[in-house]
Amino acid sequence: MSVQALHKTTTMTVRVSFVILFCTLLLDNSSAASFEQEVLKAHNEYRARHGAAPLVLNSQLSQLATQWAKYLMSNNRMEHRQNNNYGENIYWASGGNLGGADAVRSWYNEIKQYNWRSPSFQSNTGHFTQVVWKGSQKLGVGFAKRGDTIFVVCNYDPPGNYMNQFQSNVSPQ
Repeated sequence: MSVQALHKTTTMTVRVSFVILFCTLLLDNSSAASFEQEVLKAHNEYRARHGAAPLVLNSQLSQLATQWAKYLMSNNRMEHRQNNNYGENIYWASGGNLGGADAVRSWYNEIKQYNWRSPSFQSNTGHFTQVVWKGSQKLGVGFAKRGDTIFVVCNYDPPGNYMNQFQSNVSPQ
């Protein structure tokens, strides 16, 4: 094989490899954006049931949420970020093809345990109350996936679940 033919083959291989890598990155970014939109849509559908304004996706909050989801995945832990200035919901699941709406549905389903006669923070309904908290305006969405395991982290600004503010921020359907 001549030097020119070898150069042509090498150049073509590099270009094909670059195109494959570029397309993979586009798909990853596309699937992340799609996942974020799915989570945002689910939040806003549930919030509408309770008279809360729609949340707006915030890239800075999403970056923080993604960092934390990756940390949780790499350490195989389920814990809240310390000294967090934002509200935070975390979801972990394994198995099947899980989407963003699954995480939000899981949090929202805590509504079944919420005590409407005594609106206050309850450890078994804190995810639900944060999802529908009227005072929250911005949402950050992050996730980390390995195999069939996923961690989903949502950050909320301003945060919810403040004592003595439940009655004005968590309305019945």
